[in-house]
Amino acid sequence: MHSLYIELVKLQKEIISSNLRLLVIFEGRDAAGKDGTIRTIARHLSPRETKVVALGKPSEKQEHEWYFQRYATHLPAAGEIVLFNRSYYNRAGVEKVMGFCTGKEYKSFFTEVALFEKLLVEESFIILKYYLDISRKEQKRRLDDRRENPLKQWKISPIDKEAQIHWKDYSEARNKMLIRTSYKYAPWFVVNADEKKTAHAAILTHLLGRLEYHNKNKKLLASDDGLVYQVTTKNMKEKLF
Repeated sequence: MHSLYIELVKLQKEIISSNLRLLVIFEGRDAAGKDGTIRTIARHLSPRETKVVALGKPSEKQEHEWYFQRYATHLPAAGEIVLFNRSYYNRAGVEKVMGFCTGKEYKSFFTEVALFEKLLVEESFIILKYYLDISRKEQKRRLDDRRENPLKQWKISPIDKEAQIHWKDYSEARNKMLIRTSYKYAPWFVVNADEKKTAHAAILTHLLGRLEYHNKNKKLLASDDGLVYQVTTKNMKEKLF
C-alpha cells in the first residue's frame, strides 16, 4: 500500500500541473465499503485539490431542479480530483428499487446520463466508475456489525434494513444500470469487495493503471488479481453476486 500511495501522489502532481479534471464515481450495495475505499484513496492526497462528495437527501427545492444539477456543481475544476460516494446513479439503483422516482424519471435517466457523461468527456473530464459488489452473506455480516458496533452507529440508515429484503430487486436494477451505462467513453468497472483490504489495493492498482502520469511505476501496477473487471454483456452473469 505504501508504494501505491506514492503512485497516487505522483498522479495528483500530474493532475495539478497539467490542469486535469478527474472524476471517480463509487457505487455499490449497502455496506460494500465505499466509505473505506474513498478514505484509503484520499489519505495522502492534498485536501485542497481532493474533494469527497457524499450528498444526502435532496431538498424540496432540489427535487424540482434538473436532476443532474446538484451533482454538476461538485464536478472537479482544473487540477482537482473529485470522489463521489454514490452519485447521480442513485436514480438507477436506490431510487428505482425503493420507489423514490417515477417510471418516467427512471426511463429518461438513461437517455440523459449518456449525454451528460459524453459532454463531460468531450470537455476533457476523466471519468472512472467503480461498482463495489459483495455477497449477500457478507452484506448481512457487515450490516449486523453496524448495529452492534457503537463506533459505526452513524452508518445506520433506514435503507439498510431493506438491503437484504430487496436483494434480488437491487441485483436486477444493478445489472440494467451497468449494462446500459457502461459506455466506451466512460465504462463501468466492478470490484469484488468481500475482502476490504484486498479490494482497496486492487482498486488503487486499477485506477493508477488506467491513467498516465510522469515517472509511473509500471512494474508495480502490472499485477492483476482479477478483482476488478470491466463490464461487458458476457461477463455480467458470470461474475456478479
